[in-house]
Amino acid sequence: MLKWLAERRRRKLTRAPFPARWEEILCRNVLHYGTLDDPEKARLRALIQVFAAEKNWEGAGGLEITDEIRVTIAAQACLLFLGLSHDYHRNVESIVVYPSTVISPEPRPGFFETITEPDEGDVAIDGEAFEGGPVIIIWDAVLRGGRRPGSGSNVVFHEFAHKLDMLDGVSDGTPPLGSRTQYAEWSRTCSREFARLKREAGKGKNPFLDPYGAADEAEFFAVATEQFFDRPHALRGQAPDLYGVLKGFFNQDPAGRASPEK
Repeated sequence: MLKWLAERRRRKLTRAPFPARWEEILCRNVLHYGTLDDPEKARLRALIQVFAAEKNWEGAGGLEITDEIRVTIAAQACLLFLGLSHDYHRNVESIVVYPSTVISPEPRPGFFETITEPDEGDVAIDGEAFEGGPVIIIWDAVLRGGRRPGSGSNVVFHEFAHKLDMLDGVSDGTPPLGSRTQYAEWSRTCSREFARLKREAGKGKNPFLDPYGAADEAEFFAVATEQFFDRPHALRGQAPDLYGVLKGFFNQDPAGRASPEK
């Protein structure tokens, strides 16, 4: 019954005309929208209508949530599952939006813990995704990624990639896949490219992915997703096998579209 009611509500939302002001927001703030063909644009608009209505949006740090914020974030989040069988990022209930970069306090040791490394202090973040919890997004970082694509850095792609990864209950860099063959190819390719990134980052080289992806497998998947959507031609050229497994998972070929890369 609940599923039927949800589908009925979603049909009603997507039958409503897409507001002209929302289209203007997409064209201004989400330049990836302009790379889609007409059927993809129509599908993305329908996804945005449902996503923007169903999620709990919270402004923090004095920020008031507006249609511009909802549409800009929803568009980039929904682009990830444009080609997927999905349930609108079902493990995302709340999206907390801050106006600008916030400081995440460094975890403090417990009474019985022994400190083995220097405390690096508080950490500046542009976004954060919590398993079983909200996604935190920084609005000015959202605008940078949406209005100036091609850098390989997009906070919405990054944090919502984490939520895709978490769909199976484990944040390990492997989202739910469709078959044993796909899992085997994913493991083989991503393990090799993760090791390559760690090796290049450790030597101080300029790797093809953000060195932050060398932190662990979950971060590797998140930064690879950023690159896949934001600099697809570069990723396909530097790591064609990695591009191939991401293309197979997302069921999209961003390199086949008009490129937003600079």
